[in-house]
This record gives sequence, structure tokens and C-alpha cells, in this order.
Amino acid sequence: MSTSSKKNVGFISLGCPKALVDSERILTQLKLDGYEIVPTYEDAEVVVVNTCGFIDSAKQESLDAIGEAISENGKVIVTGCMGKGNDAEVIKELHPKVLSVTGPAAYEEVVGAVHEFVPHTPVHDPYTDLVPPQGVKLTPRHYAYLKISEGCNHRCSFCIIPAMRGDLVSRPIGDVMSEAEGLVRAGVRELLVISQDTSAYGIDVKYRTGFWNGRPLKTRMQALCEALGELGVWVRLHYVYPYPHVDNVIPLMAEGKILPYLDIPFQHGSPSVLKRMKRPAAAEKSLERIARWREICPDITLRSTFIVGFPGETEQDFEVLLDFLQEAQLDRVGCFQYSPVAGAAANDLPDAVPEEVKQERWERFMALQQQISADKLQAKIGSEIDILIDAVDEQGAIGRSTADAPEIDGKVYLNGATDLQPGDMVRAPVTGADEYDLWAG
Repeated sequence: MSTSSKKNVGFISLGCPKALVDSERILTQLKLDGYEIVPTYEDAEVVVVNTCGFIDSAKQESLDAIGEAISENGKVIVTGCMGKGNDAEVIKELHPKVLSVTGPAAYEEVVGAVHEFVPHTPVHDPYTDLVPPQGVKLTPRHYAYLKISEGCNHRCSFCIIPAMRGDLVSRPIGDVMSEAEGLVRAGVRELLVISQDTSAYGIDVKYRTGFWNGRPLKTRMQALCEALGELGVWVRLHYVYPYPHVDNVIPLMAEGKILPYLDIPFQHGSPSVLKRMKRPAAAEKSLERIARWREICPDITLRSTFIVGFPGETEQDFEVLLDFLQEAQLDRVGCFQYSPVAGAAANDLPDAVPEEVKQERWERFMALQQQISADKLQAKIGSEIDILIDAVDEQGAIGRSTADAPEIDGKVYLNGATDLQPGDMVRAPVTGADEYDLWAG
């Protein structure tokens, strides 16, 4: 146990970037309250586990992490998406020694639980208790996630996020912009805009006018993108539903104000499957919109995710999906085999797809997309691209282009470029490519 007068807290953060932002907020408050964040079980007087409850494998990972923390430390506080409803009861039943269980974005409750079980009256030392102005970040210094809202108004049949995180609640645009400005001042070169539904930003508050630096701004995706585009850093949009008003931000990409990158979860290409999924956009219109976006901004990178093997998906539905993929020519694609999630409406749908059929369709899907991706990257050889450096080792530097989000997309390798630093921005010609990554120099 540490001999420091500070009280030590261990922290495990699981799940998506939205959960990561929750973790950063909790850690920032704990630091402000005088707690020290430590990386080992033995130095911690309590361990906080921020769980993920989106699919069964994520839930199992969360339960395993809680179990390990209890056996290694003994004092565990649980928060996050598994901390609500039936999952919370499962946690308490499996791990009765857990001190406290709360749901997602429950910042005050988590911090309150830490204070309750590891009481601490902070004595502020200005030399050792400095919290950086951008707060405690769990990402590298040069990029950060900017969460603009919580919850979702959609009721997709495969998803339980509204049950876990509630309906859409947009953050005041002044708060979002002040946070973004602080991050940029602290050295962030890339802001990744995240939410459950970025294009719905402001709907819940009827696009209310807010203020940033004394200037009126509508709580709306377009106004937010225009303002973020003034900060002089990369701005990348994630989780954007293809509503008609998304068309309004494409000119900003063509003008270089925000990155020419859209992460849109299309999920399928068959109208009948999309209907059973209760998705809010039709596939045919999506293809028209994609064509129009590329006319306005030829350099746009489109990333998406799809589900194969959804209940009732026929071979014909799957062929329609492959046709969609072939026509859409998306740059970055993730694909998941449908997995039942406790509490999701899709569990009650008839005509479940056998596991071996799901696997076979997934393999066919990935083979097609891999070829599309490889062709697109090959076409970049010889062109010059901007690269944000993420890491440097004895072999050279590893970075990302405007087409690559951290963790989920490809990388750009600059062999021999050992003189660079993480956060550097360089421009270099593309010299090679495979299915997912580029080489430049």
C-alpha cells in the first residue's frame, strides 16, 4: 500500500469512446478532489470498473474485469452500461462484494461512492495536485473525443442503448465549444466528435440558441461543425445517421473546414431487413446521397458498419446487401454477425439465421469489402497525403491520414522517419498499400 497521504484509486475503462469520455470525466473529478490514480491493484485503495453492456461478449469481459478486481483488490465500485436494469442485478448476484453499482454517465454517484468508501479530505498542494486544463485524458495528448450528447431517440430492434442511456440529451453548444477550445489549447490536433446520434444534435432542445465567446450559435450539427472548423485542427464526425440535413456539412469538408470523413452506421442494404431493424433510413436513398456527397467532395472517406445474419435475413436479402456494398464503394467497413442482446426487441423476431450461415455470409461480405478497400488504397499510391503521427519507434513513425480514425481504421507507416514526434503533422507521398494500411515517405 502506498505511504502517500493521498488516497489511491485504480480505474478500468471498458467499451466504446463514449464510455471513455465518461471515464475521463470521473477521473478528472477524482483528481480535482485530491485522489491519486494508480495503475496497479496493490497500490489502489478502491478500484472503479466502467463496464460495457452492448453485446454479450462485452458483458462477459466486464464481468471478468469485475471478478479480477475483486480477487486482486477486494474493494470495487462498478459503473457504466452494465450498471442498469437486469445487468445490475446480475453483477450483484455474481459479485456480492461489489461496493456500489451505477449506470452510464453517473459521474456524481461514482465520485460520491469513492468518497464514501475511501474518505479523503484533500489538502491542496499547488505543486503536486495540478490537473491539466483539458482534464484527465485517456487518449494520447494529440487527439481527444468530444462527446456532444447522451442517449438516443431511435428504437432500433437490435439495440438496447436507449434503455441504458435514455433518450437524446444534447449538451449546450457553448459548453461543447469551450471544451473543444480548451483541448486545442492543451495541444490536441484532432477532435473526434461522438454521441449516439451526432446528426440529431439539438433536436431535443429544438435547436436552441446558445453562446460561445459571446456569439450566438444554434444547437445544431451544422453550426457546431462550422464553429469547430474555426479551431484549426482536424475535426472528425462519428455516428452520423444519414438524414437529409447531413448534406449541409459536406461543403464544409470540401472547403477543408472539417475532415472529409463520415462514419455512418448503414447496418444493411436490404429494405426488408432495415425495416425489421427499425432503422431510420432507406437503402436506395442512401446510395443516391453517397453519390451526391462525392460530387460535392470527391475526397470524402465513408466508413460504416453492417450486421449480417439478422433474424429473417434471406439469401436474397444478403445478395441485396452485397449489391449495395458493390455500388456504395465505401472506404472503411466493419461487419458483425448478429448476436442476441438481452432486452433487445430483435430477440423475439422469427426465423433466426443458423450460426454457420452467419459465418459463411460474413466471410463473403468481408472478401468483397477487402477487395474494394484494397483497390481504393492502391489508387492512392503516388498521391500526397497529410499524416498525423501517433507513435515513433526505432523502425520509423506510424500515423494516420484524414481517412483514418484511431483504433478502427488503417495506419500510415513512414519507415525510417525516427526524428518525428507523436502529434506532428507531415505531408508525404504514398509509396505502397495493402488491404487496410498505407506506406508513405
